[in-house]
Amino acid sequence: MTNFARGTFEVEMTPGNAEVGGAIGRFDFTKTFRGDFEGTGVGLMLSGGDPQSGSAGYVAMETVHGRLKGREGGFVLQQFATMRNGSQTMHYEVVPGSGSGDLKGLTGMLHLRVDEDGIHHYDLEYQV
Repeated sequence: MTNFARGTFEVEMTPGNAEVGGAIGRFDFTKTFRGDFEGTGVGLMLSGGDPQSGSAGYVAMETVHGRLKGREGGFVLQQFATMRNGSQTMHYEVVPGSGSGDLKGLTGMLHLRVDEDGIHHYDLEYQV
């Protein structure tokens, strides 16, 4: 049975040293989740392209820990995003086999929406 969790999160990005001769940007980030999932995330993002011109991409891995509708545990999110001429495609997936605690066996997809005022909203479609 598919379950749904919704809420918001805040993200803080910290630039790191560029990779691959400066062609790849590196960022460490932390998140605070609120809503049906209450918890924190810590991750690493690698990015390339020119976001100022509207064309870029990134990949990221993030460990997430907290409480999902009463279940305590953690999992890893794998992220992939591409921006072409200002239009974005984003894909967030729970890494198979990464669930721990009460979230062992968790699978799913996270859908992200950012409001005009910068608030990040998540919709997690999952199975445990």
